[in-house]
Amino acid sequence: MQTLIGIGVVILGYLLGSIPFGLIIVKMKTGKDVRTVESGRTGGTNVVRAAGLGAGLLTAFFDIVKGAVSVWVAQAILPENPLVHILAPLAAILGHNYSLFLIRRDENGKLRFHGGAGGAPALGGAMGLWLPMLPIVLAAGALIWFTVGIASLTTMAIGLVVTVVFAVYSAQGLLEPVNIWYGVIAELFLIWALRPNIKKLLAGKERVVKFSLNGWLRARKEAQAESHK
Repeated sequence: MQTLIGIGVVILGYLLGSIPFGLIIVKMKTGKDVRTVESGRTGGTNVVRAAGLGAGLLTAFFDIVKGAVSVWVAQAILPENPLVHILAPLAAILGHNYSLFLIRRDENGKLRFHGGAGGAPALGGAMGLWLPMLPIVLAAGALIWFTVGIASLTTMAIGLVVTVVFAVYSAQGLLEPVNIWYGVIAELFLIWALRPNIKKLLAGKERVVKFSLNGWLRARKEAQAESHK
């Protein structure tokens, strides 16, 4: 019975993660389908491009919450099962990236899942497992965002930071060691989802935001090059 309940909790995590808040918010604000904008993802970064900063922040908030809620539900239903506590938010990340509610046929007639890259629900899951993780990851993410200025790197850093922090606290006996696996697997999910961005990074073609140190240096370099023509 406990196994069946655990499976049900994990499935519930996937369903929570599948809720496409980005698509809903963009549709309500602009009437657009966010899947037709830029990367086509439903996460906060692409929502900013489709409907502005406020819509993007609201999307990120709800996506973080659904990751956290999946953990809290698991802890409430099976308080003595730490494995289910990490499987539920991992399922929420999968639901976010491959939403049950965003399946459609491509030009070849094949069914395709749509969604985001998983950064926000990955953060939410980590927060659900250990609440102080939220300010730690936000601080690290802000540092990367405003220096490197690349959204995909900022997203991939989430799983890495979570893994390191959980490893440190687990080594001190303050957290369950199984939480480390949450960070590792979440990071693998993020890397898999961001494969197109990684290819762009390797080719030097990934987007750099202007209001970052990297963006400012690039703009300055380009301006200097123009002035010497």
